[in-house]
Amino acid sequence: MLTLSSNPHNPTGAITPTSTLREIAKIAAERDIIVFSDEIYRPVFHSIPPTAPEIPPAFLSFGYKNTVATSSLSKSYSLTGIRLGWIASHNPSIIALCVNARSYCLITASQVDEHIADFALEAARVQTIVERNTALAERNAEAVQSFVDSHSSICRWVRPVGGPIGFIQFTRLGKPVDDSALCTRLLDEKGVLLVPGNKCFGGGKDFPGYVRLGFGVETTALQAGLDALSEFIEEGYETLPLAEETE
Repeated sequence: MLTLSSNPHNPTGAITPTSTLREIAKIAAERDIIVFSDEIYRPVFHSIPPTAPEIPPAFLSFGYKNTVATSSLSKSYSLTGIRLGWIASHNPSIIALCVNARSYCLITASQVDEHIADFALEAARVQTIVERNTALAERNAEAVQSFVDSHSSICRWVRPVGGPIGFIQFTRLGKPVDDSALCTRLLDEKGVLLVPGNKCFGGGKDFPGYVRLGFGVETTALQAGLDALSEFIEEGYETLPLAEETE
């Protein structure tokens, strides 16, 4: 199985070109590979024009039968409390397997949740929700960019063009800091939660000094967190240990 994800955890922040996705579909079809496409953030492209050719289509649009696409109401639609999502595929056998597996885990979802989901996903209404969240993500990405620019001597990122998550690398003396120590101390001293890259994304040493920052919250809350992070940098950043060097 080949897995594609719209979750922008990788530090490049790049969009996979449509031509590459089409080639993936071609190769998968030649080898009968199931492609799992996680598209939970896909509608929210905030730093690129909505008609830009770079915006990739949903993977199902390539028509490859053994595609499994998933999404939910939790991320792009800001309905985290509505615990509903969906699986789509052109292959009836795959859907039948998913339905069978679901039957072992869950008899029924909340009917209240289903009615709310049906209300939110009505065509005009869901468009309003996506536009609102896209505008929020764009505004908040600017706030994060301003923070990075103000601290360019110690941090950098590749600004994502979609999704409300960014990967920022922090350095000291030109070397990555210990991201776990940074996140732990920031939480203890300032009450701000960032996610350490090496601890939570692979468990290896691939992301030294990187932290995951979510910017899908209200702008005032994000700015308060960035201000607290700036205070931490002024007060205790110089005492942070450096990341262990890898061979």
